[in-house]
Amino acid sequence: MSRQVFCQHFNKEADGLDFQLYPGELGKRIFDNISKEAFSEWQKKQTMLINEKKLNMMEPTDRKFLEEQMEAFLFEGKEPSIEGYVPPKK
Repeated sequence: MSRQVFCQHFNKEADGLDFQLYPGELGKRIFDNISKEAFSEWQKKQTMLINEKKLNMMEPTDRKFLEEQMEAFLFEGKEPSIEGYVPPKK
């Protein structure tokens, strides 16, 4: 039986993450309020952002940028701007 959460990204009950995938306070907030599906969607966008902007995960400024994008996407529904990427129409 998977854990259910009320996903703030999709505004519906959905399967929650199996464990906290992100550290700290934000990680706990994601674990408690974001579904597996929404987090998986974010991970695809994160990969595109890292590749397109050639982010270095050893750089604190790049990590901070990515974290801000993640928070905006998951909790505010803001699409990150990815060059040449058009999100599918809902």
